[in-house]
Amino acid sequence: MSTAVRTAVRPWGAGRLAPYPTVIRRPHASVTVDPDTQLGVYMDHTGNVVEMGKHGTSKGTETNTTTNSDSAPDQGHDQDSEQD
Repeated sequence: MSTAVRTAVRPWGAGRLAPYPTVIRRPHASVTVDPDTQLGVYMDHTGNVVEMGKHGTSKGTETNTTTNSDSAPDQGHDQDSEQD
């Protein structure tokens, strides 16, 4: 029987690690979902609701375009978006 000696190998991604950026403390400690509205409810460490601000909604559309339908089609597409 032979005894194999294992050599510790450093993981390939370890050389790419960097320190975390500066930590930003958020005003909430937990998030739950309101069963009636299905919205997130943010609470602080004492259980009080914290207002996290408002945000809008957005929608995007994309259309395909074909410029040559009788041989090799030349395709492209257009994109646009709206945000409120």
